[in-house]
Amino acid sequence: MAEEAILGYLENHEEIPDSGQFATDNGLDHNDVINVIKSLHGFRYIEAQDIKRETLVLTEEGRKYAEKGSPEVQLFLAVPEEGSISKEELQKLLDPAVFKIGCSQAAKNKWVQMGNQISRKVQHVEDRVKDLLLRIQDGQEPGKDDNNSLKTRKLTALQTWKGYSVKRGPDYAPTRRRTATDLTREHLLGGDWRNIEFKEYNFSAKGPPPESGHLHPLNKVKERIKNIFRLMNFEEMPTNKYVESSFWNFDALFQPQQHPARDSHDTFFLKAPETTKQLPEDYVELVKRVHESGGYGSRGYGYEWKREEANKNLLRTHTTAISSRMLYALAQQSFTPKKYFSIDRVFRNEAVDRTHLAEFHQIEGLVCDRGLTLGHLIGVLQDFFSRLGMDKLKFKPAYNPYTEPSMEIFSYHEGLEKWVEIGNSGMFRPEMLRPMGFSEDVNVIAWGLSLERWILGSSRKTLYALLELGRLRNASALSSVPSLVFEKQIRLSLCLGKPD
Repeated sequence: MAEEAILGYLENHEEIPDSGQFATDNGLDHNDVINVIKSLHGFRYIEAQDIKRETLVLTEEGRKYAEKGSPEVQLFLAVPEEGSISKEELQKLLDPAVFKIGCSQAAKNKWVQMGNQISRKVQHVEDRVKDLLLRIQDGQEPGKDDNNSLKTRKLTALQTWKGYSVKRGPDYAPTRRRTATDLTREHLLGGDWRNIEFKEYNFSAKGPPPESGHLHPLNKVKERIKNIFRLMNFEEMPTNKYVESSFWNFDALFQPQQHPARDSHDTFFLKAPETTKQLPEDYVELVKRVHESGGYGSRGYGYEWKREEANKNLLRTHTTAISSRMLYALAQQSFTPKKYFSIDRVFRNEAVDRTHLAEFHQIEGLVCDRGLTLGHLIGVLQDFFSRLGMDKLKFKPAYNPYTEPSMEIFSYHEGLEKWVEIGNSGMFRPEMLRPMGFSEDVNVIAWGLSLERWILGSSRKTLYALLELGRLRNASALSSVPSLVFEKQIRLSLCLGKPD
């Protein structure tokens, strides 16, 4: 309706000087008129020029006084014509804001005698404030002094009115031509395409944003933990060897060849290549000797160590296989204290369920230096886990083939309201370190945990901090952990904690 009115008016007139007045004269809503003007201007049917006017309007307080009278007059009328009224009684008759302003303005105008008892000093007053407010409501402009007075009392405010003046545009027509945006099958079959006006193609328009990939939540947490290790001055170990020999995965760690973890139902052994051909022979001989007959204060395991078992290739069951390689390489040089860490995939021949996968990520950290003790290990663990949002830790003695003493690490879970195991730790045994070439005063403290299981057991607060607040710039490639399995883990972990 507004469009027909505007185009029809311009057919016989040169200009619409004021869109507001035009809307009033034609009984139209000004907002509708504005929207139509913008649309017609975009298609060059009209040319529009902005109009801005500042008008004086009443504030909410001003509208109230225009209806009921100014506070000073309301107070004056509440004071009896003869005699006086106590201040407390008068206060009960009026709104607190009206009483406060009324007392001030009535005393200023010398209408009343203020004190504990309030009485009139004059019998008749004129509510000039109300009169001014009513005139402004009717569209009249007050004098400069009156305007400043009302503005000071915050009874009026300037309101900016926006509108348009309108003239015919270069493509003006009394009615809008409907343009087609697409050439359809019906247009071609019916021949309408010959007469249809098509909308111009906008080469500057932006298309829809392309779909893009997102970092897997596991990789976000993984990178965040890497940054924590780096802040603690740890050096990342190269972990690109998924295939390891049994020697580096088990034997170098002083894990006996008859250990249950070395059975095929716990470990993935390779068929091709089935065995390794490259091992440091001098070191292999020292490892064989300590397994069979001990040394360095140990009796060993007292069995016949077999080279063919050590040569078997497998998918590494823990990243400690990389740690054993790194420590052996470190022992061959002039000793330098080192801090190493790794986060990468390991593989176990396990049944897949909601808490187990055949492959998962292991987090591992170790410190190699002279004179390290169990106290140093506990201190490093408290520092590391506090950066992950876990301040309440407990340690429990445990057994590992290649660490002594060994400790399980527990953290208090606020959501479950109980202590849960989050990792394992210990000091590498002399039977592992001395054959490598380390002197007796060199010790290694180490710990490890599963990344997925840690996320599964984390509180909602910890996950939020790592996934949302720790947004990262340099992230690794998308994780190979099956997304459906991981999403189930994330959903379950979010259910574990109470809402924070």
